[in-house]
Amino acid sequence: MEGGVPEADMSAFRECLSLSWKNPYVLRLAFSAGIGGLLFGYDTGVISGALLYIEDDFKSVDRKTWLQEAIVSTAIAGAIIGAAVGGWINDRFGRKVSIIVADTLFLIGSVIMAAANGPAVLLVGRVFVGLGVGMASMASPLYISEASPTRVRGALVSLNSFLITGGQFISYLINLAFTRAPGTWRWMLGVAALPALIQIVLMLSLPESPRWLYRKGKEDQAKLILKKIYEVEDYDNEIQQLKESVEMELKDTEKISMMQLIKTTSVRRGLYAGVGLAFFQQFVGINTVMYYSPSIVQLAGFASNRTALLLSLITAGLNAFGSILSIYFIDKTGRKKLVLISLTGVVLSLALLTVTFRETEIHSPMVSPFESKQFSNNTCPEFNTAALNNEKWNCMRCIQSTNKPTCGFCADHNKVQPGACIIKNDYSKKQCGNENRSWYTKGCPSNFGWIALVGLGLYIIFFSPGMGTVPWVVNSEIYPLRYRGVCGGIASTTVWVSNLVVSQSFLSLTEVIGPSWTFMIFGVIAIVAILFVIVFVPETKGVPIEQIEDMLEKRFVQIKFWKKRDSDSQKH
Repeated sequence: MEGGVPEADMSAFRECLSLSWKNPYVLRLAFSAGIGGLLFGYDTGVISGALLYIEDDFKSVDRKTWLQEAIVSTAIAGAIIGAAVGGWINDRFGRKVSIIVADTLFLIGSVIMAAANGPAVLLVGRVFVGLGVGMASMASPLYISEASPTRVRGALVSLNSFLITGGQFISYLINLAFTRAPGTWRWMLGVAALPALIQIVLMLSLPESPRWLYRKGKEDQAKLILKKIYEVEDYDNEIQQLKESVEMELKDTEKISMMQLIKTTSVRRGLYAGVGLAFFQQFVGINTVMYYSPSIVQLAGFASNRTALLLSLITAGLNAFGSILSIYFIDKTGRKKLVLISLTGVVLSLALLTVTFRETEIHSPMVSPFESKQFSNNTCPEFNTAALNNEKWNCMRCIQSTNKPTCGFCADHNKVQPGACIIKNDYSKKQCGNENRSWYTKGCPSNFGWIALVGLGLYIIFFSPGMGTVPWVVNSEIYPLRYRGVCGGIASTTVWVSNLVVSQSFLSLTEVIGPSWTFMIFGVIAIVAILFVIVFVPETKGVPIEQIEDMLEKRFVQIKFWKKRDSDSQKH
């Protein structure tokens, strides 16, 4: 203990586990609110697998890359609105109400998607789901943060991140389970209604956030809840700190404006860190991996939908494992150091992916005129037109043909040997399959595919414990209580706007410049993120929420992050 601030160490993780018998009430609050994270993760993961089968049912989706991106990104557009409105609902009506509204929207969206008879109805369902996900993305960690003892706050908010990754892992299991069921993708998308309904029931039986109640003048209710959360020896100190924080905020009762946020030093500096982390979390490419993981696996040379889903399950499992590591390390290592280690690993992983996909493009199997002509009148028209130069055609050139009709590659039995370039349609796919040959339309056979999988795995392992968790933890604790809902909404909106830009452009980028250059762009952004974190993100490990404001006022930039804060910056 230094300057009255509890020093977080490895015991925080053990203390978090001990809550199961010492204070199960806290864990009940955290797990119930964390189902919002589970829904968030489930939607992120399930659409990646469902999209493969939606393309089979709706041919317009298969033909149009922008429509595939729209099915993913309309949910994100809804999340932007949900996050923005969610900040106001959080402050006006409370964290509990926000979570229940988010679940209701998610429930409605899941039913609409499962019953969709065309891409247009499916997009409407995606918007509803997005609204719910956007609201839950900030309400759940905020509720957990405000209902957690200081010492284990980081670990319990990390629990929300674990449930996000757990939701992604479950979504891949669900995807695999329904690959051979009638209505495949309808079951995949409709199952999400169940956890949303469960959380509505659970949240109705739980109290509102004690800090929000205190802020609204309902002190007696807040004290009753805080008595259940804190040990007897910590209770009086927590009440006193909360009282001082609220009294300070109530001195200024004018409506919060953007100018006021900018002029308030602690809020402005908090926004630099929180919004910046939210921005870089998305622009280093994580949701391209989560939304399009099976497609990336196919780009690496694995043709089968089922195989792509099975291999994607590995990345989802690693993501869940990484979030478990974050629960242990976030209050031991510290937010800043953990995110810097994370980003360094992300840069190295993206470099490996860049080199691997470049090698895959260069050493793509050639197209054999003889093999292509074996498929009667189904040879790719553009290949025939380029008769004088078709000896230079390889698989990548074949699947990237832009003239109508587009083409696919039927690989030789020895996949890296020359194969056939034929028209991309169901008949060609069936012909190729009848000869026990693999059919490629997104990526090409390669000896380097396994290296790409290793690169994806390393990327997830490095990203998840740091950049996957730290931005949510920092944004749930870095802002003064009065501004927390609004600032959290700004940061959450930043996440979703960034997410929208990345997810709406990823498939198009891979078509225009190729996967290798796309991953290189993410790598450069990750290097910029490292410099940003070193300069602008403060360490909040072990600092009570009420004291973080004072820390930001006194000292913001701390480049020597490995050193402890000066003790005088922690004393009051």
